[in-house]
Amino acid sequence: MWFSKSIANKRGVGSDQPQSSVLEVDSLNVFYGHAHALQNVSFSIERGVLGIVGRNGMGKSTLCNSITGLVKAKGSIKFSGHEILGLPPHRITRHGISYVPQGRRVWPSLSVDETLRMVAKDRQDVDRVYGLFPRLAERKSNGGSQLSGGEQQMLAIGRALLLEPRLLVMDEPTEGLAPVIVEQVAQSLRELARNGSISILLIEQNLGVALDVADRIGVMVNGRLTQILSTQALSADKDLQERLLGLRATTEHDSELEGDKVHQSNEHAEVQVLKVRRAHTDGYPVFESLAPREGQTVNRWGIQARSVDSDQTSTRLHPVNVNDTPPAGLFDFSLMAKNLQVVYVVGTFDTKSKELFFLKQCFDKQDIRVTTVDLSTSGRNSSANVSAREVARHHPDGESVVFNGDRGSAVSAMAIAFERFISTRRDIGGIISAGGSGGTTLATAGMRRLPIGMPKIMVSTMASGDTRPYVGPSDISMIYSVTDIQGLNRISERVLANAANALIGMLTHATETSRSRLPALGLTMFGVTTPCVQSVTKLLTGQYDCLVFHATGVGGQSMEKLASSNLLAGVIDVSTTEIADEIAGGILTAGPERLDVFSRTDLPWVGSCGALDMANFGPRDTVPERLKSRKFYQHNANVTLMRTTKEECKQIGEFLVSKMNAMRGPIRFLIPSNGLSSIDAPGKPFHDPEANEALFQIIESGFRASPNRKLYRLPHHINDEAFAVAIANAWKEVSNPALARIA
Repeated sequence: MWFSKSIANKRGVGSDQPQSSVLEVDSLNVFYGHAHALQNVSFSIERGVLGIVGRNGMGKSTLCNSITGLVKAKGSIKFSGHEILGLPPHRITRHGISYVPQGRRVWPSLSVDETLRMVAKDRQDVDRVYGLFPRLAERKSNGGSQLSGGEQQMLAIGRALLLEPRLLVMDEPTEGLAPVIVEQVAQSLRELARNGSISILLIEQNLGVALDVADRIGVMVNGRLTQILSTQALSADKDLQERLLGLRATTEHDSELEGDKVHQSNEHAEVQVLKVRRAHTDGYPVFESLAPREGQTVNRWGIQARSVDSDQTSTRLHPVNVNDTPPAGLFDFSLMAKNLQVVYVVGTFDTKSKELFFLKQCFDKQDIRVTTVDLSTSGRNSSANVSAREVARHHPDGESVVFNGDRGSAVSAMAIAFERFISTRRDIGGIISAGGSGGTTLATAGMRRLPIGMPKIMVSTMASGDTRPYVGPSDISMIYSVTDIQGLNRISERVLANAANALIGMLTHATETSRSRLPALGLTMFGVTTPCVQSVTKLLTGQYDCLVFHATGVGGQSMEKLASSNLLAGVIDVSTTEIADEIAGGILTAGPERLDVFSRTDLPWVGSCGALDMANFGPRDTVPERLKSRKFYQHNANVTLMRTTKEECKQIGEFLVSKMNAMRGPIRFLIPSNGLSSIDAPGKPFHDPEANEALFQIIESGFRASPNRKLYRLPHHINDEAFAVAIANAWKEVSNPALARIA
C-alpha cells in the first residue's frame, strides 16, 4: 500500500539509524494532579500489532495520549530509535505516528472527500482509501455528522493512513459500533496488519477483536502493564483470560504480591474489583452468583471492596500473577458476545443534551460504559455516539421520511426507525432517557421492543398522567420529572440522578428465586373463567412457575411480550376473550395482533374459548348508542358485559382459525361444549347454545389438524374440573409427550 514508502523519506528520522524496534516505551509515568494514571509502563513494538486490553479507567487512553504528545509524561518514548517524549503532537505525527482517537473526532461540517483531500498529498492516495473502505466512496459527499458510527470510524482510519505512518495508534476503534460494523473494522485492521509495512498499537475493551487482530496482548490494570503475552497463548487458555483480566482486593495488612509494592496513591482509593470472563454465546448475559466476603458489597459490574481487618476503609490492589490460583477475594461476571454490556442513554440531543449528558456522567462516575443515541428530528449535527441520521437510516423508507420538516410525522417516523435500530443492538445492558411528550414517544417506542427484565427507565413530563401509550405491555419504569426537562436545576439534577442510580441498582441487584429455576408458563384468566385457571394452576404447581395474566387487553399483550422475549416455556390460553372485544368493539381488546407471536416462535400453545361469549364495556352509560338494544349483564358498577351474537361468534372463530393455522409450534385447542363462562350455562344470562355452536363449527371446519396440531371437543363446561384436567394433560402432550394422557 501507499504507506509502505521508506521511513527515511520522513522528516526528522535518519535512514542510517538502526531500527530494532518501531516503538520503545520505558518507565512511562503520567500524573493528573495527585492521581498516578500511568505507573512505570514499559514495552516495545518491533512489528505487527500489539493489543492493550483492560477495563475503563485503567490508563489505556492516557497511554495513547502520552505516545502522541497530547499529555505530559515522564520516562522515555523512542520511535525508530529517536526520543520523542516531550515533542509537540504535530512533530510526532511527522515522525511517522498517526492517531485514531477514541470517539472518531471527524469534522462534522466537512464532507468525506474534503476531509481526506485536506490530508492527502495527491488524489491517488484518496482513491486508495476508497479502495480500502468502499462504503466511504459511496458516502463521499456526506458531512461527518451525516455518517454512521462505523462510517466515521472508517474515515478516521483513512485519515490517519493518509499521513503515511509507520505506527498507527488506535484507541477503542470498535466502541459503540454494531456487531456487523465491528467485524468490518476488524477485517480492515487484519488487512493492515497483513501488509506488514505498518505496526499498530491497538487499544481495545473488546477482547474478541483484540484476540482476532493482534499478535501480542498486553493487560493494563490500574495504570500498570501487568503482562504481555502472545495472542495464541491467551486465546487458547480461557482460565488465563480470567486471571489476567482481574484484580485482587486485600486487607490493609497485605502489602505485597510477587514483589510489587502498591503505590501510595492507591492506599485510600475505593476501587471496583472484577474478573472478566469472555462469553461464547449470544443473547443477554447470565450473571453468576457472587459470594463476597464479609464487609464487601457486590454490584453487577464489580465489587466495592473494603478492608474488614481494621477500622479504616482503605483498599490495596495488586496485579494477579498468571500462575497463582485465583484468590478468595476475586469475583467474576460474564460478558456478552466478547464485550461488556452498555447502558444506552437515548433522547433528543438537539434540545435535551444537558440533561442527557448529565445522565451519562452519572454512569461514568460508576465506571459503567455508555453509548449515547440521538433521536432528534431537526437534522442538526449530533454530539451523541450514534447520530440521529444513523438511527433514521433504519426506517424502511430511508432517512428522508424522518427529516421531512413536519414535526408530527417526523417523530412518528423516527419512532419506527428507533424500534428497528434498537432491535439490531446486542450490547444493551439497560436503557434510560429523559424528555417531554415527543421525546417520551420516541424513546419508549424502542424500549417496548426490548425484552422483559432488561432495565428501562423513562424520566418524563408525561409520567403523572396516563402512561399506557408509553409503557404498553412492557416493564418500562417512568419517573415524573416534576420540573420541565429544560435545563438543569436543583430539582432536575436530583430527579435525573435518582433515575440513573435506580438503573444502576437494577443492574446491580438482579435477583433469582427458587421459582426462577422452574420453567415459566403463561396462562390467561378472566373473572368468569377463574375456577378453570385455578384448577389448571394447581395441577401444574411444582412443575412450572405459573404466570397468570388478566385478559384485559394489556394482559394478553404482556403475556405475548414475555413469549417474544423467550421468557416463557409456553402458553395455556384458556381465556381468549380479548378477541371477542376486538371483533365486537369492546374496550378490552389486545389488538388485531393477538396470537401473532406464536407464528414467529416454536412455543407450545394450548388454547380454549374462555369468555368468548362476551365483550366488555365500562359503566352502562358508556355503551355506544348503536349497541343499546343488545343483551347486557352488569358485572359491577364499572364493568358492563355484552353477549356476542351468532354472527360475531362466526367472526371470532375465523379469527382464531387463521391465527392457529399460522402457528409454528405444537398446539392443542379444546372446545368446552357446555359453556364458555360462569354466566354461559343453562339458566344463566348469557346461555346461548346457537351462538356457541356457530363458533365451534367455524373452528372445527377451518382447523388444520396434524400429529402436532390437534383439536378436542369435550362435553364439559369450561369451569368443570374435568375440563381443567384435560387442559393440563393437553399441555403435557405438547410439552412432554411421554407424560400425555387426555382424560
